[in-house]
Amino acid sequence: MGAITYDIEIPSSIPAAKMFKAVVLDADTLIPKIMPQAIKNVEILEGDGGVGTVKIIHFGEGSQYKSAKHRFDAVDTENLTHSYTVVEGDAFADVIESITYHVKIVPTEDGGCICKNRSIYHTKGDVEINEEKIKEGKEKAMQMFKAIEAYLQANPDA
Repeated sequence: MGAITYDIEIPSSIPAAKMFKAVVLDADTLIPKIMPQAIKNVEILEGDGGVGTVKIIHFGEGSQYKSAKHRFDAVDTENLTHSYTVVEGDAFADVIESITYHVKIVPTEDGGCICKNRSIYHTKGDVEINEEKIKEGKEKAMQMFKAIEAYLQANPDA
């Protein structure tokens, strides 16, 4: 099994703690609300919502995929970090074993934040990953982050 790592950093004017709450703690309800074309709903299969919980993400009508299974690996609300692994999904085909994401929301001096996301793609065997698919995934992640940012700007009490 090989591993390919990609990093992305997305700046925001939203305070770090508020963005962390939206992106990590409230994501299961917030994203289907503001981007139903991307994510229809999230269902807990095992666990209580904390570390070790396994969820199935049902994608919306705008997605070419149906679902993905996520395992909640770690969360640190003080340091604004979160890790989870996508362990199953129809997008994997015979190429990907799993994808691990490490998210860290870093406060900036201007009162905003930077979302740092490291994605580690664990491939099956020596399979090569299509760079275009990775680029598509990064663009979708950025769109989702920017949609959350826009929602928080429009709803400051959220």
